[in-house]
Amino acid sequence: MSDDDAVEIPIEQELDLHAFQPRDIPDVVDAFLTAAVDAGLRDVRLVHGRGIGVQRAVVHQVLAGHPAVADYWDDPRAHLGATLARLRRH
Repeated sequence: MSDDDAVEIPIEQELDLHAFQPRDIPDVVDAFLTAAVDAGLRDVRLVHGRGIGVQRAVVHQVLAGHPAVADYWDDPRAHLGATLARLRRH
């Protein structure tokens, strides 16, 4: 994706990943987490869907390696369809 093709997404507490191509999910989650910290958010929710768990695994992999993430866990209200993350303070 070139800078001309970039889509600007408002930074809110929740990001629904259904609108993105699976191949783009790691980059989208990484950019979202960085922007969320810059926006002063402390907790975020990533909606990845239930399916067979592939997207969830990708999201968890990004969260596990991202320096802005203090902790993350499955959202118990979403039956494995979303993940909550606590971000480190800036």
